[in-house]
Amino acid sequence: MARPLNMDSLQQNFWKEEYLKEITLRFGWHQKYGALVKAKQERQRERRKKAVETTLKLPSVKAPFPEKPRSPPHPCPVEPPKERDLMGVDEMVLEAEMKPPLREVRSLLYQGISHEDEGRYRYLKLRALLRPEDKYTFPITTNFNYGWQMGNMASCYVAPEPKCRIDSFFRRNGAFSLLHPRDVAL
Repeated sequence: MARPLNMDSLQQNFWKEEYLKEITLRFGWHQKYGALVKAKQERQRERRKKAVETTLKLPSVKAPFPEKPRSPPHPCPVEPPKERDLMGVDEMVLEAEMKPPLREVRSLLYQGISHEDEGRYRYLKLRALLRPEDKYTFPITTNFNYGWQMGNMASCYVAPEPKCRIDSFFRRNGAFSLLHPRDVAL
């Protein structure tokens, strides 16, 4: 279905405002979490590079050319102990998008089977009860922004008896019938 080309100034202003909101939202996310994501990607890239270098290589069919003797390797500098980030979160926690579960919750994975509402089924149900900020280090999608770090929500009070005495919106006997006394609002 083709999009209508007749847009008035009201629709144009709406789409313009919608576009600007999306851009500012993305810009704010990148300002807040962009450095963390970029650092995580760099660490993953370095880890992949190390994995490629340390993999075993099969011997070639042809004899390799003799290599020049290498100088002895330089002693590695001693790394200082890990420092905490400004946010107070360890580097290992920042590396993963999702925080690891508690030991008690993780142990549920190995107790029973899902068919009997135990094991993986119970583990996933308990993980679903956690708030997003307890499971993730930072909001991954823009949907996480709704309710992120809102805390406990107040429960809604429901009255014990309904205030309306009318059971249904519709008439019982059709549109042109006489009204029943119970169908009349007080």
